Amino acid sequence: MEHALTTTAFTLDGYRIVRNLGVVRGIMVRSRSIFGTIGGSLQTIIGGNISLFTSLCEKTRNEAFELMVAHAQHLGANAVVGIGYDATEVMNGVTEVLCYGTAVVVERSG
Repeated sequence: MEHALTTTAFTLDGYRIVRNLGVVRGIMVRSRSIFGTIGGSLQTIIGGNISLFTSLCEKTRNEAFELMVAHAQHLGANAVVGIGYDATEVMNGVTEVLCYGTAVVVERSG
């Protein structure tokens, strides 16, 4: 699936939805390592962007997104619309990131 055919909107310019295949999701549960926690804690002393946590969050969101895309492809979709993210702390230091959307089949509108 082309990532250009994924969007937070409910339509894709230049395409029309011909089939709705339902909700798809990608779920990633991640914990911080002791080294990441210590490094992040040290960065909070200085202030500003806590790059260790930013990197971990970005990687986790990307992995959840890729799982969602794989789920959509498994259903036969060639696009995903209405994409969103949610995160929940499962326990101290362990976070679940959910990426979800609607799997659809689109074709170029003419």
